[in-house]
Formats: sequence, structure tokens, C-alpha cells
Amino acid sequence: MFVLLLLALLCVPLLELYVIIQVAGGMGTGQTIVLLVVVSVVGAWMVRRSGLGVLNQIRARLSRGELPAAELVDGLLILVAGALMLTPGFITDAVGLLLLFFPTRVLVRSLLMRHFSKKVTVGGWSAGPGGRGGFGFGYSSGGAGGFHPGGPDVRDVNEVREIRDSRQSSEDSDGD
Repeated sequence: MFVLLLLALLCVPLLELYVIIQVAGGMGTGQTIVLLVVVSVVGAWMVRRSGLGVLNQIRARLSRGELPAAELVDGLLILVAGALMLTPGFITDAVGLLLLFFPTRVLVRSLLMRHFSKKVTVGGWSAGPGGRGGFGFGYSSGGAGGFHPGGPDVRDVNEVREIRDSRQSSEDSDGD
């Protein structure tokens, strides 16, 4: 993964420079610069509009008590699109514009969610031989015990203190 990122950081600027030089050779340098600026301004406006729309969707889902997973991924994709749109170059602008269009964003979002949902484990991990480690609530998968419905016993803090105090006072009276 690191190699791909390094390769992208080296190749993308070179490709962008090549495309800019080719466009400038055909249109002229001034018109190429104006086109890059106009595309960036239009992209910034689209990022703002799309971002506010997704923010409203997130608020609506949260107010209904729902988890806005798809909307959060959309917000991340819009953030990436904004960064690409602000990067000078036609290739990054094209990729950024594709991420801003809803049908393309839905396709990328579904691919990302499918990819990362395979990597997520619900529950916790096993801590020791036969132990149930992790956070100890909800449903656990994997680990030594397999599937565990329910969770830990929940006790009031004052109840725990009373039990501890009664044990301590009984130990003190045993020692007398």
C-alpha cells in the first residue's frame, strides 16, 4: 500500500504537468491557466453545495436516532473531491468532479463500504485462555468463545461501594 501511495505521489504530478503542457500547447498558456482557475472555483462551489447537503442528511439521520454511515462516507468522499479540485491539474480535477457527481459517489461509496465491512470485526477480542476480553458488551464474533449474546452485569456504583465497604468492615471485625 505504501508503495502505491509513493508511486501515486511521484507519478500524478508528472502526469498533471504533461497534460497541462499539452493543453497549453493547443489552447495557449493564458487560456489554460484561466481554465484551471475556473474549474477550481466551480469545483469549490460544488464541494460546498454537496457538503452542506450531506451535513443536513447526517443531522436528519442523527435526529431520528439512526447511524449515518453512508452519509459519513459521502462526506469523506466530498472532502477528498475538494482536495483534488484545489490541486492544480486536469486529471485531479476530473477525478474530483467524478466524486462530486452523486451516481459516481454512490458507486465509490458502495465499493468502499463493501471493502471495509469485510475488515471490521464486531465485538472484541479474546483475552487469555477462554477469556472474553474486548469491551464486553453487545455481540462478539471470533475469539475463543464464538457467539456471545448479552453482555456484562451492570451494577450501580453505590452498590459496588456498599459491597466493598461491608467486606472491608467484616474483615476488620474478624481481625479483632
